[in-house]
Amino acid sequence: MLLLSPDSVVSVDAMVEAVWQGVPPATARTQVAICVAGLRKVFRAEGCGDDLITTVHPGYQLNSAGHRIDLLVLQDLVQRAEQAVGGGRTAEAAACYERALELWRGPVLEGITGRQVEDEAARLEEVRMCCQEALAELNLALGRNLEVIGSLAAAVREQPLRERARHILMRAQYLAGRRAEALETFREGRRQSVEELGLEPGAALLQLHDAILRDDPALAPPEGGPPPAPLPAIPLPPAPAAGSRPTPSFLPPNVPAFTGRAAETATLDRLLEGRAEEQPPGIGLITGVPGVGKTGLAVHWAHRVAARFPDARLYVDLCGHDGTREPTTAADVLSRFLRALGVPSEQIPADTGERTELYRSLLAGRRALVVLDNARDAAQVDPLLPGTGQCCVIVTGRQPMEQLMLRYGAVRVQLGVLPPGEAVELLGRIVPEDRIAADPEQAERLAELCDRLPLALRIAAARLASKPHWSVPHLVARLADERRRLDELSQGESQVRAGFAVSYRQLAPDAARLYRRLALLAAPDVTVWTAAALIDVHLFEAERLLEHLVDVQLLEVTGTDGTGRLRFRQQNLLALFARERAAAEDGEDERTQSLHRALRGYLTVAEHAHRVEYGGDFALIHGSAPRLELDALLLEELTADPLEWFEAERLSLVAAIEQAARLGLDELAWDLLGCTVVLFRTRAYLDDWQDSCDRALAATRAAGNLRGEAAVLESLGERWIGTQYVSAAAEPLLRAQALFEQIGEEHGRALAVRSLAVLDRVQGDPASAGARLTEAVELFRAVGDLSCEAHVLGFLAQGELDLGRPDAALAYAEQAVAVARRIGETGVTAQVHFRYARVLSELERFADAERELQVVLRVVTARRDLLGSAHARLGLGETMLRRGRAAEAHAELLIALDLVGRCRTVVAEGRVGVALGRAAAALGRTGEARERLNRAAELLRAGGAERDLELAAQELAALGPAAGEAPGGDIGGV
Repeated sequence: MLLLSPDSVVSVDAMVEAVWQGVPPATARTQVAICVAGLRKVFRAEGCGDDLITTVHPGYQLNSAGHRIDLLVLQDLVQRAEQAVGGGRTAEAAACYERALELWRGPVLEGITGRQVEDEAARLEEVRMCCQEALAELNLALGRNLEVIGSLAAAVREQPLRERARHILMRAQYLAGRRAEALETFREGRRQSVEELGLEPGAALLQLHDAILRDDPALAPPEGGPPPAPLPAIPLPPAPAAGSRPTPSFLPPNVPAFTGRAAETATLDRLLEGRAEEQPPGIGLITGVPGVGKTGLAVHWAHRVAARFPDARLYVDLCGHDGTREPTTAADVLSRFLRALGVPSEQIPADTGERTELYRSLLAGRRALVVLDNARDAAQVDPLLPGTGQCCVIVTGRQPMEQLMLRYGAVRVQLGVLPPGEAVELLGRIVPEDRIAADPEQAERLAELCDRLPLALRIAAARLASKPHWSVPHLVARLADERRRLDELSQGESQVRAGFAVSYRQLAPDAARLYRRLALLAAPDVTVWTAAALIDVHLFEAERLLEHLVDVQLLEVTGTDGTGRLRFRQQNLLALFARERAAAEDGEDERTQSLHRALRGYLTVAEHAHRVEYGGDFALIHGSAPRLELDALLLEELTADPLEWFEAERLSLVAAIEQAARLGLDELAWDLLGCTVVLFRTRAYLDDWQDSCDRALAATRAAGNLRGEAAVLESLGERWIGTQYVSAAAEPLLRAQALFEQIGEEHGRALAVRSLAVLDRVQGDPASAGARLTEAVELFRAVGDLSCEAHVLGFLAQGELDLGRPDAALAYAEQAVAVARRIGETGVTAQVHFRYARVLSELERFADAERELQVVLRVVTARRDLLGSAHARLGLGETMLRRGRAAEAHAELLIALDLVGRCRTVVAEGRVGVALGRAAAALGRTGEARERLNRAAELLRAGGAERDLELAAQELAALGPAAGEAPGGDIGGV
């Protein structure tokens, strides 16, 4: 201890601590005095004077005057070498480093144990290696390539992970004409780096390797002699000042390949803004799910700002969420911190409160950074907080720790998963970037399979880096299997599953049960009522448990949906873990009952929402699947705006239909589909409609469920008519009608007949359409379906218009409006008023027609009905055109064209195109008119709309032949 601090006082307490490591005997101070006396006797015998070791309160001092002390000689030689380099005296600098290295005659302080001595020995070993590397750089600059190879080859074998030494050796080998040896040196270093660290070599080594492969001319020494070698300063610490200890700096090494988190880092940076001494310390609370990188951000930020805290940089892992160790007590942490701050062990109070008071007293007026990692709760943290504003504290944990925000104004940083680009970037910083860049789509897929969770990403990247023969798609294929994914990401010391398990074990039984059951549901997210259904508890209890799972980072809030309700989501990896626990802890009957309750709950609410939307139980038939009994007030609250509820639950409903179908719950699947069609139709979710039909149809057919099969086929036919690809609608609708007739289902038959009538009209068969509509309206009256009755009457009005009988059409339209009024303002309101407006327009009651169309537009806009809005705009445009307002009509029809384009309905788009062609012709834009009409004809032909196709042909014929075209030519292919 005296030799390590020449010309500085070393206190007796410091010697006691170094020798006995915190557990000194009662006679420790006496033994120190005896040892010092013995040392003086030995030195005196060797001819040293009594002034070599002197007694200076509170200990002893080794004086260098007149004596050679290797540590001081080393410091002097290093300083002279660095000055020579700065002055361009390369040979002189090399000579100084050679003399410095000659001071070593083996490992420093070999055989002496004790933390402080061992730390100093390690530091001096680092100095030796830095000197050796500096000397090699200088010799390389002096052209002594073979000498460098001889001195560094052994050093690189002893410490294979020192990349600077390997870099110098490779350059020396290359300059000596040993190109193959240089490449082998790189390969050996890369192998050891990947095997021991799971990391590729650093950028400097990779660039040198590439340069050697290319025989880069820049590697050759410059002509005219070597310049002085630019060398970093040797990390030789100055001897401590009298009576002082080194500044406590407990920070672990910085995080390699740290990526992203710019916004979070900026938030923490605000803790550094000027704080008065009397203010509380700046406290940053970093929370997030296991593996999201809380510790990484804390350590990275601490290293960034360490220079701002010259008095102490303290760090401790509080083991608050550790699978193998008990949480660290505040008393133990305070004992460690106090010793680091210079308090002798025997002066540390036994009482925790008194230790906190002493700790805060020592930090008063000092600038200290304290990192409290992996905290369990605020109670564990509170005694470790400094008392003044000059200090800064970073806390990481999984609990929200509201007390820290309330009492001290802590700033919370809630870490989420990395954005897609940064997740891929992190992979590329660990795996050679060319492997990631070679297949960017698979790299993005890999990041998603890791939930873009930094821990999982690092594990996956380390596996790729350690296995150069694996491609990114190969690892993606391994992770794609949900049954293996957690196994793949839980190998070695870093385990995703282990991190989840620690949080899970700390849950109360009811919270753990909800966590497991949430993963049974295929829905991407849930609201409180769904969680309550899963575990059969009251809404308030479900909300409490959900919030608790959010607090412990096993669940996340994705936001508020259109109905004003919070939505909760499990990340994929957490859901996989939850399913594992459910399979291990819950019986099959428990899991089945829980899942069925939730699925029946979706059917209950969807049925009620459909009923509210249609003004009654209209426009569909129901199955026999049992419903979940829900509170009437809850149902009213959920479906106050039925379409908004359907919109909020869309993905969950699609998932529920698929899951019910997969589980053989065919009655539930087709019934839930029927209730949800109103959303698919109104908001043009055509892919969801198709997928749900396919799933439900397969389930009903597998079960031999004729009624369910017929209902799904009728819905599928509606879907094809809705998209206006009418040719695809006939087969499912005819099959549905036949099945309904076979089983005697009159309401279902009425629905199929109505859809077939619509199909007839679109395909240009008004007689068949009229007959079917007349049959359908009687059937709907018989079963009491007012909504469909009004809808069919509106179509009968349109049929009479098509036949040129506007007076008869008016009678049907007025009947339709009257029936619609009996059920309130619903989606049917817009349809019947649209037909009514068409009739009024034909009767040249244009003002009345526009008024009715404004009613339509108000209703469909409120419902966000894209296709309905398109038809309303089309009706307005056609009415304006008939009134001679061609410019206004053209503008209105352009809006309609945009809307139908978003709905992907070819016949509707064709109809708008015909109207636009007429408007362009009225404005004298013949070229535009012809282009619009030709495009419309193509769309109408593709959709099988024969009647509309004839109208397009008539409009084209009215324009006359295009320039250069013979009269009577094939216009628009019609």
